[in-house]
Amino acid sequence: MLMVASFIISGGFLLAFIWNVKSGQFDDTYGPAQKILFDDKEIIKEK
Repeated sequence: MLMVASFIISGGFLLAFIWNVKSGQFDDTYGPAQKILFDDKEIIKEK
């Protein structure tokens, strides 16, 4: 009985994840545009 319940719960999480991926929940359109503002510069060490 616990196996059945765990399969139902994990299947629900899998369906929710697939639905979120298809709806664009994880698309990041803001981050790449802001990445250029925080570009790493070389640090010159003085001796």
